[in-house]
Amino acid sequence: MSIYYLFFVYIALLNIWSYAAMGWDKRRARKRGNRIAERNLWTLFIIGGSIGGYAGMKHFRHKTKHRQFVIGIPVLVTIQLVLFAGGFYILNRS
Repeated sequence: MSIYYLFFVYIALLNIWSYAAMGWDKRRARKRGNRIAERNLWTLFIIGGSIGGYAGMKHFRHKTKHRQFVIGIPVLVTIQLVLFAGGFYILNRS
């Protein structure tokens, strides 16, 4: 198994998890149940699940009134894409 495959699986699973977390939190918000702490959502996004978090925010219309999410998640997506592309470029130069 290559490192690229493992990295892809890691990112894919994290994004699925982030997307599901946004849906779960939205459902719990509607039912006034126990919520996922914003700190935990941000942790998921920062460690690689930002695209799933952004997709979940748009699909479930969740956290769309929170400025830190509306601005922060797209900025984080951009930063992560640049870092990932740069990392792949550096690893494949030779």
